Amino acid sequence: MSERRKIAVLVGDGMGDEPVAALGGRTPLQVAAIPAIRRAAALGHAQLVHTVPENLSPGSDVANMGLLGYNAKENYTGRAAIEAAGARLPMQPSDVAYRTNLVTVQDGQMLDYSAGDISSEEAHLLIAALNAAAARDGLRFHGGVSYRHLLIWRDGPLELALMPPHEISGKPVADHLPKGPRQEEARALMDLSRKIFADHPVNAARLAKGKRPATQIWLWGYGKAMSLQPYPERYGLRGGVITAVDLVRGLAELCGLEVIRVPGATGWIDTNYEGKAQAAVDCLRRSDFVYVHVEAPDECGHKGMAEEKVRAIENFDRRIVAPVWEALEAEGRPYRLIVCTDHRTPIVKRGHTSDPVPFAWVDGPLGASARPGAEAAFDEFLPAEGRPPLVCDLISSLLK
Repeated sequence: MSERRKIAVLVGDGMGDEPVAALGGRTPLQVAAIPAIRRAAALGHAQLVHTVPENLSPGSDVANMGLLGYNAKENYTGRAAIEAAGARLPMQPSDVAYRTNLVTVQDGQMLDYSAGDISSEEAHLLIAALNAAAARDGLRFHGGVSYRHLLIWRDGPLELALMPPHEISGKPVADHLPKGPRQEEARALMDLSRKIFADHPVNAARLAKGKRPATQIWLWGYGKAMSLQPYPERYGLRGGVITAVDLVRGLAELCGLEVIRVPGATGWIDTNYEGKAQAAVDCLRRSDFVYVHVEAPDECGHKGMAEEKVRAIENFDRRIVAPVWEALEAEGRPYRLIVCTDHRTPIVKRGHTSDPVPFAWVDGPLGASARPGAEAAFDEFLPAEGRPPLVCDLISSLLK
């Protein structure tokens, strides 16, 4: 019997983009020094893929489901329900989960969807104050990581039009408040948060340090509890997921993969890259599969930070892709290395798009057959014959 192949899926969230004037009319992926990724494209296969099924929004939830081999059209209910699973918050059939950002609204505009990258410790104090004023049987806020939090609301409204705050950066918020049946209930919670946060000591301290305050909550991404076929059943694989965000942890919980927590993993450019890479190598030594998710490029895209996005992509290449690939080669066992991104987060738009993104994989060990310095393109302009495939279908074939 042949030896079982190890599979590593390495995801740089939001790496895709559009040509940026500040980068000489090139995209961050074209500008970035990414020798490991381009070598994988040269020695293996590289192509464009669609990560989001038609008629679904290009969120990281839907796109990462695709990269894990699930078609979101089959069982997707909403982003917040996935994050609730990642936070291990039990949901009853009548419960509705809502993603609850801490944001900075100034002069009626969405100044910062992350409230100045507020720390988890500061955020939890604000969430506690909000619960003290608003929590009741069937409605409670739950603290998460940095600006990312959740509301679990029994029989909460399910027909609201809610706009992700990162999609309206720099825009007036009045046109994007909750709309639809029971909109006044959702708006009342957001209004209450403004009053509670206005004079809170956390914000006073942040302002004194020249940091942006968390002026209110912003509700979006609601959904009821969802389920996924476990990986051992679907693909015959056991393994783990390494990420700093509850969304991807939630997908891991739902598909029966181990959630591997790495100290210092932040979801920002200061994340613990080396810790993530080592955790991935350790995971593959004891199991078949690992999925490593790095959030930083996406955050830079949402903030319109071109040079920082280039550096985030370079860090992903140098500190995640290269060491994980080197360890796989050193083991000398069959492996498949997949390098990809979940969607585009264009600098100029500061939001997600559904345009196709690059995807590469290489099989090893390569040993002496590897060509030193081999390099091929890995960007948004790879040639495509016809419509690029849906990534969930491609991933399914690569995992099986």
